[in-house]
Amino acid sequence: MSKQKKITDKKSALLNATLTLINDHGFHDAPMSKIAKLAGVSPATIYLYFENKQDLVNTLYLEVKSSFSDCAFKGYHDTMPVKKGFEIIWYNIADYKLNIVNEATFLSQCDNTPMIDEEIRKEGLKHLQPLLDLWERGKKEGIIKPLSNFVLYAYSIYPLTFLMAMQKIYLCGLSQKVRDETFQVVWDAIKQ
Repeated sequence: MSKQKKITDKKSALLNATLTLINDHGFHDAPMSKIAKLAGVSPATIYLYFENKQDLVNTLYLEVKSSFSDCAFKGYHDTMPVKKGFEIIWYNIADYKLNIVNEATFLSQCDNTPMIDEEIRKEGLKHLQPLLDLWERGKKEGIIKPLSNFVLYAYSIYPLTFLMAMQKIYLCGLSQKVRDETFQVVWDAIKQ
């Protein structure tokens, strides 16, 4: 095994261990010693790749945000009509949140904690830029309500987080019919 492969494997193991511990126990109950143990490395190894726990969490956040955006914008083109573009993005995000649960859970926790540095959070927002641009175009064309992007996100994307949580504890199955109904409710909430 090459030296670069070993480095990548150890770094990846540390990021995966961090994701697991934060999802299972929260940010504050995921100390570096537990992360190292779960990753199968010595605690000192962490500091070869990350300055501290904050750097580790910020790096994980940006990697997961990048993975999320790759999924969210698959098949989307900025020349599509607003509703069609939003529909593609929304269903992609729904698939991500309902099928890539560990990463989606981590991002949901990041939305509700001050653990992510403000500068890193702003960098993470860049991963949503195609959606934000679509909403701006929709507002200019009179298709989307002229609300702040935070309100649009709250009414259109954030409900998926709630549904993900309900699916996780087996209170609500998310069949295609339920997804289609949810999309229609979401679209009705944000369309002009």
